[in-house]
Amino acid sequence: MKKIAVTYENGQVFQHFGRTEAFKIYEVLDGKITGSTILESGGAGHGALAGLLAENDINVLICGGLGGGAMAALEEQGIEICAGARGDTDAAVEAYLNGELENAGATCDHHGEGHTCGDHGEGHSCGGHEGESGCGGCQGCGARSMLEGRNVGKTVKTHYRGTFNDGTQFDSSYDRGEPLEFVCGAGMMIPGFDAAVADLEVGQEIDVHLMPEEAYGMPDPQVIFTMEIAQLPGSEELEVGQQVYLTNPYGQPFPVKVTAKDDTNITLDANHEMAGRELNFHIELVEVL
Repeated sequence: MKKIAVTYENGQVFQHFGRTEAFKIYEVLDGKITGSTILESGGAGHGALAGLLAENDINVLICGGLGGGAMAALEEQGIEICAGARGDTDAAVEAYLNGELENAGATCDHHGEGHTCGDHGEGHSCGGHEGESGCGGCQGCGARSMLEGRNVGKTVKTHYRGTFNDGTQFDSSYDRGEPLEFVCGAGMMIPGFDAAVADLEVGQEIDVHLMPEEAYGMPDPQVIFTMEIAQLPGSEELEVGQQVYLTNPYGQPFPVKVTAKDDTNITLDANHEMAGRELNFHIELVEVL
């Protein structure tokens, strides 16, 4: 029997994995749904959700968007990911089982060749997910580092406020009313954020200024690429400035931004939208679990 989890809210695919309040769990036998239940997340952050799914023997996760840290945690648990899904959860699972998961006019085919969303195929797929900053607590870099400190290897909860050098706020856990939970030093966070938390005491607050190398790195021209629209089903519906998810040859989803498009070709940029930016964080260590 196979178990598929879908981020869930009011019958729809919830669009932010790390903030989902519940999953709808589908039991599948011989390619057919045999039952379903609702699994509450208990308000756990993305760092704990992968463990929750693993504890419930989940084989596949269908969701809207998620960051690189969450992807790494899920992959470590051996959970297949299909990101970029939208709409009714029952329909999403049926589409997955049929090998054609439709997302905003794009196709995720976990069995097919060439354009895939899953770990069975090859090439790319296009999942229509309107982009977020990817820094909802700065998950998404997937970078791993060797840190030392009292909190390294422990699950921590932090409140934070992120701003650019001109004072513009780009993210804040205070505004959401919920601290960010992650495993310190596990690569769920950008390197500078991880390092800032590594030796904090509970209740301590600090302000840090991160250069691009400590955050999302510098833009890399090698991850900007042009494809024929005919090679990427669903891309004919995309517009310049839109963010979507592709999958690499290993079935791992990653976000790209449409930077140019004509009648024949489309240019995609896989750099993080904050690559090259200096970032400032006010960080408060709330709890060490």
